[in-house]
Amino acid sequence: MCGIAGYWGADLPRMEGTELLQRMCDAISHRGPDGEGFHIGTGAGLGHRMLSVMDLSLNAAQPMGNVNGTVWVACNGEIFNYIELRGMLRERGHRFRTESDTEVLIHLYEEFGEDFLNHLNGDFSFAIWDERRQRMLLARDRMGVRPLFYTWHRGVLYFASEAKALLRVPGITAAPDPIAIDQIFTLWAPIAPRTAFKGIFELPPGEVMLIENGQASSRPYWSLTFPDMGEEDSREEDEIAWELRALLEDATRIRLRAAVEVGALLSGGLDSSIVSALAARIVPGSLRTFAITFEDAAFDESAYQQMMVQTLGTRHSAVCCRAGDIAGAFPAVVRHMERPVLRTGPAPLYLLSRHVREEGLKVVLSGEGADEIFAGYDLFKEAAIGRFCARQPNSKFRRHLFRKIYPYLATLQKQPPEYLAAFFGAQAKAPGDPLLSHRPRLRATTGTRLFFSGEFHEMLAGYDAAEELAASLPEAFDRWHPLHQAQYIETRFLLPGYILSSQGDRMNMAHGVETRFPFLDHRLVEFAARLPPRLKMRGLREKRILRRAVADLLPPAIVERKKQPYRAPESAGFSGPAAAYIAQILSAGSIAQAGLFNERAVAKLLDKHRRGAISGFRDNAAFVRIASAQLWSDTFVSAP
Repeated sequence: MCGIAGYWGADLPRMEGTELLQRMCDAISHRGPDGEGFHIGTGAGLGHRMLSVMDLSLNAAQPMGNVNGTVWVACNGEIFNYIELRGMLRERGHRFRTESDTEVLIHLYEEFGEDFLNHLNGDFSFAIWDERRQRMLLARDRMGVRPLFYTWHRGVLYFASEAKALLRVPGITAAPDPIAIDQIFTLWAPIAPRTAFKGIFELPPGEVMLIENGQASSRPYWSLTFPDMGEEDSREEDEIAWELRALLEDATRIRLRAAVEVGALLSGGLDSSIVSALAARIVPGSLRTFAITFEDAAFDESAYQQMMVQTLGTRHSAVCCRAGDIAGAFPAVVRHMERPVLRTGPAPLYLLSRHVREEGLKVVLSGEGADEIFAGYDLFKEAAIGRFCARQPNSKFRRHLFRKIYPYLATLQKQPPEYLAAFFGAQAKAPGDPLLSHRPRLRATTGTRLFFSGEFHEMLAGYDAAEELAASLPEAFDRWHPLHQAQYIETRFLLPGYILSSQGDRMNMAHGVETRFPFLDHRLVEFAARLPPRLKMRGLREKRILRRAVADLLPPAIVERKKQPYRAPESAGFSGPAAAYIAQILSAGSIAQAGLFNERAVAKLLDKHRRGAISGFRDNAAFVRIASAQLWSDTFVSAP
């Protein structure tokens, strides 16, 4: 895991090119605190910040070139199947100088050209510069675990692992993209390739960009897809459970490959417990596990964490998120995310990542991704109940089922069944609406648009983020089961756009910690996509086949535990001395300077916050989004 930067289209002298790359890499030094390197070619340059976790020798330094210096690579991430690939390449006559997984990329490219991407199992973004062909190749992993940003300026392409590196290029400045900001406030994340910055783009997951002969083109080399409804995997459940277990074990095994110790994040939920249990069986000695706990019992899962620690015998370490910690970490969270954020959840994970690094580890496993590929989120249950109610619209009993999804939300429990049915869309079904499963979430998030300034509303000019999302769905989407449609939207957009950014790469790499995700092994993702919906969710019971496949690994209380989403205090987390900056960033002067929000509307919200009167999802979400947007503007747009 590292950070990369580079350019194409400028034939700079070595000193000038190195100075440019140095500035860019300095901006992302947190991603690679173990070293740096640069390569200046004819018309292109590559920079690299190193986090040494695979091959610790100096021979593995990047950018790395082939024997004759005609092909160079700078990689951010890991190729987990590099040992198998190296064996295959040696049989074809290739010779290796290092034990690094990065060297495999060079030989694969030489052997297969741009089609070499199909051979990779990993989390990566990288750049390959082919001096002979004058070709630059940029690629990002299938699931979007690792980021890659780029921009064009005066005919030159600049790229980097984080947008802040691009802002170090002379002449490139930060400005908000109104469409992307609206997408964030509606969909939780921009629709790639858009970013919050006007003119700065993100390479979408599973895509490759080629710049050759003065032309740039992008194409997907992998796409998430599902079988047509009724054509899912029809094998016996026992056989499917056995294969699932084997895939999970292998996905975990290859993600434990490292020259440094690998730990695991342990939330106490099903997914992280599975990954920790599998890892504990593979690693020699006692696995180290790490967790976040909360001072507020409403968010704390430490009892389940301790249950797994005692079961597995791990060496466990936890950091407690106390009052004021979220407010204290939030400015750094926004700086590393490089965009406004809807929830405070990333802040405790930022603290956890710092704790992991202070404990001496650089690599941890995570259970992230299981909810998307095995239908674990409450959103999938909402949609199922909505379809259930639509079959008998006059049934009063069925409406009460919405309460069962959210036992931890007191305000929702008090709502009458008529309100619940209306909010979750159980009465007004719209046949053919591709976003039907996500409409309740969209209704809950779009309320923040009411805080936009008049000028910002004019910039949007009737733009509808949901319509753009719907228009981007694949042609085969209508032929999929409704559950698979919902899974596609969640996995293709929210997972890389929000979850893997806010709860994966950006918070962990802020402290030079690499996170690996066994559930996002593309073999497992493709396997899960083929499964019939009944094996993922039956009734309101999520992850049916996953629970069956791992039942012998975990205590029954963990296997049978109901889904509890990861949450953190929202507006309540911004109190006390650590939140003193809130008054400044939400002041009338700051709001007017940023130009994003209506001063009076924000003043009323700030007054509610001061009185402790903010309650419910909409006000809490609006407060966090507006505060984060103001911090983002102060950090990047208004910065000198």
